[in-house]
Amino acid sequence: MIGMSTRHILLGLLAGGPSHGYDLKRRHDERFPQARPLAYGQVYTTLQRLVRDGLAEVEGTDSDGGPERTMYRSTDDGARELAGWAAEIAPPAPFVTNEIFAKVVVSILSGGDPAAYLREQRAAHMARMRELTSVKTAPNTDLATVLSADYALNHLDADLRWMNTTAARLTTLTAEVDAS
Repeated sequence: MIGMSTRHILLGLLAGGPSHGYDLKRRHDERFPQARPLAYGQVYTTLQRLVRDGLAEVEGTDSDGGPERTMYRSTDDGARELAGWAAEIAPPAPFVTNEIFAKVVVSILSGGDPAAYLREQRAAHMARMRELTSVKTAPNTDLATVLSADYALNHLDADLRWMNTTAARLTTLTAEVDAS
């Protein structure tokens, strides 16, 4: 059960009561505003697997004046699965696999200009941080949006600190090489 998964997020959304796929997708995209939006196909495939695995069941259909929609609800097994997943401690990542880090190393190895890359990447990070700050501080912003923006901002800030440290190291290394 390690790791975040669409199945656990959908089970969490179903914990609030029966719902259909369209509504689950909409609520996911509202509750996890910084996450990649879910595709409808992914929602329905995941719901079918939850039913197959006994973690959700079809409650019936609802037309609500529009097309007929299948309603799903969590089962007791689904509630237990969700509670177990939510209580698990997420292990810190065992390896650093970051695209920025990889591009800097490749740039160094291939005789590129890692300092120029870092300057451009830092500018992109700063622009994204300004966007997230304005989203977070907008009037009537809900708690999920604030928490999501804070999470993203902290990760961007950690990247930025690493980029600043690396840029300083590149300057020092270049100075040492030039001096010898």
